[in-house]
Amino acid sequence: MPLAGTFGSSSTRGFGGLRSFRNANISFEYLVVGGGGSGGYVGGGGAGGYRCSVSGETSGGGASAESPLSLSGGTHTVTVGGAGSNSVFSTITSNAGGSGGTGGGAAGSGSNGYGGGNHRITGGEYAGGGGGGAASSGGNASFENVGGNGGSGRASSINGSSVTRAGGGGGGCRNGDVYGAFSRGFGGSGGGGSGAWYTGQGSTAGSANTGGGGGGGSHEGPGASSGGSGIVIVRYLTSAAAGWSITGGTISTSGSYTIHTFTSSSSLVLS
Repeated sequence: MPLAGTFGSSSTRGFGGLRSFRNANISFEYLVVGGGGSGGYVGGGGAGGYRCSVSGETSGGGASAESPLSLSGGTHTVTVGGAGSNSVFSTITSNAGGSGGTGGGAAGSGSNGYGGGNHRITGGEYAGGGGGGAASSGGNASFENVGGNGGSGRASSINGSSVTRAGGGGGGCRNGDVYGAFSRGFGGSGGGGSGAWYTGQGSTAGSANTGGGGGGGSHEGPGASSGGSGIVIVRYLTSAAAGWSITGGTISTSGSYTIHTFTSSSSLVLS
C-alpha cells in the first residue's frame, strides 16, 4: 500500500526500493530593505525601500504585505545595498532611499516608503526637512530654524523578534543657539541618523543593515552623513524543505521557520 510521503507527496515502493519525493518549489517570505539615502545640504536622507511579505505585516509607505516568492533549485541573487544602493532578492528589488537636499529625501526613492519634509529659511538661515521613513513622512523644519525629524521606520518579526528598520534621517540646522542640540532633527526610529547643528554636533550616519537615512548637514557648518546599508532576510517552513539543501547568509531557526539573514551581498542556493 502507498506510504505517506514527504510534504503530502506520496512515496512508492518499486524495483529500487522506497523512493521519496520533495517539493518542487519552496515558498519564501522575505524582508528586503534598500540602502538609506545620504543626508544633503541640510535635508535628511530618505530610508531605503521596505518590501515585506510576512503575513500580518506591511510593506513601506502603507502598502500591504506582498506575496511570498516561490523558488526552485539553483542559485538566486542576494544583493545588500550600501548607502544609496538598491537591495535585491531574486526578482524582488527595494530601491535606495533618496538623498537629502534642503528638504528631506524620500524613502525608497519614492516607492515603498514616505516622502521627506520641507525645509525652512529664516533671515538667510536654513533648517532641513527630515527624510522619509518606511512608516511615516519626514518632519518639516519648524520655527527658529529647527530641523525636521526623520520619518519612523517599520517593525518586522521575520527573524523571530520585532526589529524596527528604515527610519529617515533628521534635518540639520544653521543656528543652534536657541535650542541647542534640539535645534537639529533627530533620526527616525529604525536606524535614521540625526542632523547637524552649526554651533555643536555634527550629523550621524544611518545605522548599518537598517536602511536608515543619513543626517542632514548644517548651513555653513558640519556636513551631512551617509545612509545605512540595507538588509535581506528570508524564511521558509522547515518542514517544507525536507530533502533540500539550502545555504546562504546566517542561518537560524524560530518556531517552525528556518531563517537566512544577509548583511552583505551573497547568494541563496537551493540544491
